Parts: sequence; C-alpha cells; structure tokens
Amino acid sequence: EVYLKESGGGSVQAGGSLRLSCEASGPIHCRHDMSWYRQALGKEREFVSVIDSDGNTRYAESVKGRFTISQVNDKNTVYLQMNMLEPEDTAMYYCKIDLFCAVPSGRKDFNFWGQGTQVTVSS
Repeated sequence: EVYLKESGGGSVQAGGSLRLSCEASGPIHCRHDMSWYRQALGKEREFVSVIDSDGNTRYAESVKGRFTISQVNDKNTVYLQMNMLEPEDTAMYYCKIDLFCAVPSGRKDFNFWGQGTQVTVSS
C-alpha cells in the first residue's frame, strides 16, 4: 500500500502562483509515474501532468507553459508549480502514483490516489 499526501493548495487571485506537493509513503521499489489530476465542481476528473521515473514529463494543453512538474526521487515527492493561475484552474487537485512492478510472472501494475488539495483562483 502506498499513501499519498497532497499539500499546498489555497486561494489566490488570477495571475498568482501556488506550489503543490505530493509525498508518497510506503514501499516504492518499482518504476513509477506520478501524476496530477484535477476535478472542478460538476466536471469529470481530468489529467494535468505526469512525470516518470526517468524525469520525462507531459502536460495537458490547458496548462502548458504555466505549470511545471518536478520530483525528488529519494524523497518520493512530486511538485506542481502553478504560475499565471486562471479562474478556470479552480479545482480539487489529486496526486496519483502508477507503479509498474516486475514480478516472477512478468509485470504487475498498481495505482493509488491521494485525498486531494483544493485550489481556488478568483478573478
């Protein structure tokens, strides 16, 4: 079992910045992706960004150029630096880890979610 704890959410005005953190506790001995998703009120959860074990990153089009994902592997922590925030970024932000584990029979995948941290951007 891997537990994820997000922090860093809050309320800011449009144009402001926030940095979200997600710390994973528990055994992580597999290759993994750590991602951020968000869910606005009344909408479906959507992908924001992902970073893999090698540091490769990918972003949703809506946040490219404004958000930056990074990680500290030895601390099992991933960050999401969010700049130039817009009211449309208002949502609950969730951290997710996907584990890709080698087992005798081949590979077994797991995923875990955090509880989320609220980001509110006012105009």
